Amino acid sequence: MKTNLKTLLSIFSVFFRIGAFTFGGGYAMIPLIQKETVEKKKWITDDDILEIIAIAESTPGPIAINSATFVGYRTAGFLGALCATLGVVLPSFLIITIISMVLREFSSYKAVKYAFFGIRAGVLALIIKALISMYKNCPNNIFSYF
Repeated sequence: MKTNLKTLLSIFSVFFRIGAFTFGGGYAMIPLIQKETVEKKKWITDDDILEIIAIAESTPGPIAINSATFVGYRTAGFLGALCATLGVVLPSFLIITIISMVLREFSSYKAVKYAFFGIRAGVLALIIKALISMYKNCPNNIFSYF
């Protein structure tokens, strides 16, 4: 599959925008992926998007990244998959990197230390709650516990 640089940049740009401006996780990105790739760009069809979402849900990994990879591959082969994947991942990576640098600057403040201590306690409580919930719903035999 021969693709040109303009197509690859367009794929990257579309998925970069989707990755940068979508909140709520991968499932929130699906309608935007459909609108951009099917309705606006006409890279794939509605049937294609249904197949891609089905495959993305059944393969390991985040659905947004899997969907972007499959759309990119369907549109422009390996390089299209690479551009789409980088495009959808890069905004989150950049935001997290910037936030971590900012937090490092403020990590010596007592209020920030206490906030993170509280956040750790909250996360631990959520993990314990999930563990208890799974234990209650688990069949009562040794194999289920493992």
